[in-house]
Amino acid sequence: MSAEATNSVTPGPMPGAVSGPVTPTAPRRKARPRIDLRRLGRAALLGPAARDRLPDAISHVVDAHRAHHPDADLDPLRRAYVLAESSHRGQMRKSGEPYITHPLAVTLILAELGAETTTLTASLLHDTVEDTDVTLDQVGEQFGEEVRYLVDGVTKLEKVDYGAAAEPETFRKMLVATGNDVRVMSIKLADRLHNMRTLGVMRPEKQERIARVTRDVLIPLAERLGVQALKTELEDLVFAILRPEEYEHTRELIVRNAARADDPLAEVADEVRTVLREADIPAEVLIRPRHFVSVHRVSRKRGRLRGSDFGRLLVLVNEDADCYGVLGELHTCMTPVVSEFKDFIAVPKFNLYQSLHTAVAREDGQVVEVLIRTHQMHKVAEAGVVALGNPYAPAPDDPADGERVDPTRPGWLSRLLDWQEAAPDPDHFWSTLREDLAQDREITVFRPDGGTIGLPEGATCVDAAYAQYGEDAHACIGARVNGRLATLSTVLKDGDTVQLLMGQDPASEPSREWLEHAHTPAARIAIQRWLAAHPAQAEAQRTDVQEDRRTEDTAARRPAAAEAADPDGPAPEQAPARPADGNVLTDRPGATVRLAGCCTPVRPDEITGFAVRGGAVTVHRAECAAVARMKDGGRTEVGVRWGDATECRVTLVAESFVRPHLLADLTEAMALEGAEIVSATVEPPTQQQVRHTYTVQLPDAAHLPALMRAMRNVAGVYDVTRAQPQTQGG
Repeated sequence: MSAEATNSVTPGPMPGAVSGPVTPTAPRRKARPRIDLRRLGRAALLGPAARDRLPDAISHVVDAHRAHHPDADLDPLRRAYVLAESSHRGQMRKSGEPYITHPLAVTLILAELGAETTTLTASLLHDTVEDTDVTLDQVGEQFGEEVRYLVDGVTKLEKVDYGAAAEPETFRKMLVATGNDVRVMSIKLADRLHNMRTLGVMRPEKQERIARVTRDVLIPLAERLGVQALKTELEDLVFAILRPEEYEHTRELIVRNAARADDPLAEVADEVRTVLREADIPAEVLIRPRHFVSVHRVSRKRGRLRGSDFGRLLVLVNEDADCYGVLGELHTCMTPVVSEFKDFIAVPKFNLYQSLHTAVAREDGQVVEVLIRTHQMHKVAEAGVVALGNPYAPAPDDPADGERVDPTRPGWLSRLLDWQEAAPDPDHFWSTLREDLAQDREITVFRPDGGTIGLPEGATCVDAAYAQYGEDAHACIGARVNGRLATLSTVLKDGDTVQLLMGQDPASEPSREWLEHAHTPAARIAIQRWLAAHPAQAEAQRTDVQEDRRTEDTAARRPAAAEAADPDGPAPEQAPARPADGNVLTDRPGATVRLAGCCTPVRPDEITGFAVRGGAVTVHRAECAAVARMKDGGRTEVGVRWGDATECRVTLVAESFVRPHLLADLTEAMALEGAEIVSATVEPPTQQQVRHTYTVQLPDAAHLPALMRAMRNVAGVYDVTRAQPQTQGG
């Protein structure tokens, strides 16, 4: 991973800030000064230290590591440094520094984040297998299988050309390695951060290429792994390279704000400290400056920035209950902005983030955002999966069966592992992954048992079914959303409660039409995988869908065709005789009036009439496709209008799930609303769903909404609509 030489695009500390743009350590500790890599390089050239003491070159790493892990065994770090230094000796970076300064810097970044000893050991060795004569077997013999696995994973990542469209399979392997052990990606992200810090001597076009890949792939991965400390600094470095003018403008805004005589954030921080002290709630109140990209986003959103826009307050407490205690005191003693409240403690984000968000308003109108969390929550918010230590270590009472267990892996990463194996080809995996990473917002929906499902914004009940049940979701026949029956195509909103209704047939098949409503990789790939594995059933589904649509079109056109037939011919048997309808008046006194069966107009629909066989007048809705055909056929148009009578006839279509006694319950509900069923058709069930078509006579058109509501309230019915007139050509 040779990149890179010293540079100059790194955003410096923000004037007046408590810390620099990235402060991976807990705010209670005093920030360490930037490490002098040239001095470390000279120390590295002095050769390995005596076996009974640590080399001076890694003293900063040791200090940072002991701050998080006071009892850590440092011997693996010493031995790893000795091997790495001797292996890289003689190799230089483009800046002229010894190459060992790079793995040292990467390891220091991870140590500051709180990574455990195994990760730091692998970080020191992460380039040895690729760039030196050291082999994986040697690493395994000296440091164990865990370190070998991590070094191998990072080495594979180094072979990825992130910007090449021809490399999706390699990228797929990279993410598989990451998914099997998220520490692989943690090392990769720290490696990319140090290379981005030292990118300045490279050609501008190469800087831009690396920055774009960092923006499109690695920053979203850092976000999903919850490593905010790395993500924010990477964002600022990319911002400085790809948008230098806007970066410079943002830097000037920050400098000008730091020169202000007053600081509204400091004033509100003092007020919050007073409130919490009087409430006897132990807490630290810190000013958390926004990083460059955050300031830029706020300026674009709000226009002219005020002092409170350049940072937020961070309140750190000891217990979860104290978070809500702080919230109550702030909302009681200060003016809260209720619309800004979010509870990510009760419902954590998909990347493990937990915190309470609120805001308070000052008398001058400025709004100060406040984050409330425990010290442990803050550690995880900054370092994400890095702060979890070794998530694969078995519990003391678990048998050592050699399996790799990861109870803390973020949900999105678990989903990625589930669907990457089923992706039909590398290109499909690549495009699906890019879509998944592009999702910048997730929603949380609740199950009736109190569990939650994390989904991307725009997800439907189909996505929820596959997220909860995997391939068993093939048997899903419907859903209830917030207690009401809903179709599987229903788009879910954050906070919805979803109950998925599962069929009992173990041989249930997913519907091809579900692909139109599936937005998550897990759902789309599971459906496509089933269709590919069952080509005969898939073809039958395709044929059934086409035949159903042809049947519906034919049935809808049949009444219109009958009316357009030869006036002297026999009446078609399929067209039921319709009594005179006194609800419609015509310009032909005494003519028999019939409502067209293809569109069954109801007051106050706009209507038109045509003379048909026997001097009768048939009445259509004005937008019915049959109207244009009859005009083209030379039929005489007759003026019609609604009369004073309120009786009406209408055709309704009810769609429902299959269940016993459904037809009896539905017809009973219609009868209770005073509807007389003139005709009824029930189509054969498909995919555990059934379609009913009823033509009913109502004593008053005003009763129609109540009738449709009563039909929808029947258990199993998820939609009731009026029969729609066919469009032309349909």
